[in-house]
Amino acid sequence: MLGRILDAAHHAPSVGFMQPWNFMLIRSDEVKRGVQTLFAKANEEAAQMFESEKARLYQQLKLEGIMASPLNICITCDSEKAGPVVLGRTHDKAMDLYSTVCAVQNLMLAARAEGVGTGWVSIFDKAELKKLLNLPEHVTPVAYLCLGYVDFFYQKPELESVGWRKRLAVEEQVMFDRWDNQESDNEENQALLDELIRRSESE
Repeated sequence: MLGRILDAAHHAPSVGFMQPWNFMLIRSDEVKRGVQTLFAKANEEAAQMFESEKARLYQQLKLEGIMASPLNICITCDSEKAGPVVLGRTHDKAMDLYSTVCAVQNLMLAARAEGVGTGWVSIFDKAELKKLLNLPEHVTPVAYLCLGYVDFFYQKPELESVGWRKRLAVEEQVMFDRWDNQESDNEENQALLDELIRRSESE
């Protein structure tokens, strides 16, 4: 099952077919405890950044399952894997990071199809995480995931379910030709917007 999940992640699209990702499988309790320590420090700092009701809700959220999950996976981006000049990355050096995120999404979708839950832990000092995992200078940790079977799956994203934030209306995210141009005098464009509104209202 894990092989299928990793294979799905590895078949993600990447700019210039650079395939910049690596998958670090973390099973050691010692390493997990180190990551959890980094999380606890950063989480305490993060909690101070929210005010009033948000701060109270933040304290109630389950934001990591580092020790509880049987497997942690750190998905990294190796900026040197495809060489110094990469097709499609010549003018935007971040394309290797964006490509790696495609692998992250593939992994999360494949895990869900297998009935496995994933949690993306992002609250820690990245430099400290690199040091803990002994990552080379040119390798960046992109996603730290906790994987394991769960009691249930939320029908909506958990943060939406608990009221942290509402889902934005899709039709309000669509623009035409220029930034902040949501008005359309084109019948085809208007039909698209009408269909998006109809679908969102029917959910």
